[in-house]
Amino acid sequence: MRRLMIEEPYSQLALWSRRLAIFASTAVIIGLGLAHSHKIEIESALSVLGAGLILACVALLLAVSALMVIWDEGRRGLGQALSASLIAGLLLCLPAYLALLAFQLPILNDVTTDLSDPPSFSRSASALAQRSMETPADRPQTLREEQRRAYPDIQPILLDLEIDEAWRLIKQTLAALGWRQIDQTPPGGRTGIAHLDAISQSLLLALPQDLTIRLKPLVGQTRVDVRSASRYGRHDFGSNADQIRRFAAELQNQLDAR
Repeated sequence: MRRLMIEEPYSQLALWSRRLAIFASTAVIIGLGLAHSHKIEIESALSVLGAGLILACVALLLAVSALMVIWDEGRRGLGQALSASLIAGLLLCLPAYLALLAFQLPILNDVTTDLSDPPSFSRSASALAQRSMETPADRPQTLREEQRRAYPDIQPILLDLEIDEAWRLIKQTLAALGWRQIDQTPPGGRTGIAHLDAISQSLLLALPQDLTIRLKPLVGQTRVDVRSASRYGRHDFGSNADQIRRFAAELQNQLDAR
């Protein structure tokens, strides 16, 4: 005698959660690709990325609901629900991390080594053209005080070099970092102060960050001040402070290699 084995039906929630998770991952990859390609406006690329992350949230909710249904009714689809949870969870790791940083750090998008007299960005025609005709605005002193509390390690850099030698070292450092130099004022004139403006890109989204570096001659030394500002958003999640730290570390590397 043969017995008819009736298989439990699949959970439709499980099937749709995996489909949606795969679609969300595709949207996130496309958004990241568009942001790095610079072929469309960055706002459009971020919209695609944001849509993908929203879909990932929905996929995760569907996957959790599917797991509850599977537990209660014994339906099939456990693998689909678990894979959807994994994909969606991985996609949402970065937003979760950024949310944690937003909670821990102050709302800043402009960080400098000189809180009392921050370096000014160049307003030359060439610099403005490279910065899409925008110049980071001066920040109120209250925000500078928040920076002091959040990033006490961001301090002026003193080099035991004359300013001409320090100038060459700074340019070598920017080249080693791959930051694009867009304007410069070499040492000279009555004050001897030098300026150099550059643009870097954030690692994940390739968002532009504007930097200006000021060199002041001292007796047998050169003081280097750096200012880094994000072009998009009110919160930089610590990226501008990290840029200044990267600059200081690479400057030390170049100095040690001399």
